[in-house]
Amino acid sequence: MEAKAILRNVRIAPRKVKVVCDLIRGKNAAEANAILLNTPKAASEHLSKLLKSAMANAENNHNMDPEKLYVDQVFVCPGPIMKRIRPMSHGRAFRILKRTSHITLVLKEKE
Repeated sequence: MEAKAILRNVRIAPRKVKVVCDLIRGKNAAEANAILLNTPKAASEHLSKLLKSAMANAENNHNMDPEKLYVDQVFVCPGPIMKRIRPMSHGRAFRILKRTSHITLVLKEKE
């Protein structure tokens, strides 16, 4: 049995989220939560909320034991890219790409 939580259209680049995802992959849910609370990255706040949501899904929807939960999968996919224009000198315009992410977190119960 597995519990899943998905966070879509997060306004942070996928490469920044991937660094934090690698920290918690394979860890116990409580240990992963402690790691996220002490990590000074912007993505850790989003992943912390997502982990709490997945833990609530596991406990309430699938009747899983919260003490036995661990992070089985956590990955990030690129979302839609917002394109903006930055005015430059001599009438030029440079494009700025504001990237978004879709984050998926899957919890499983240890046997």
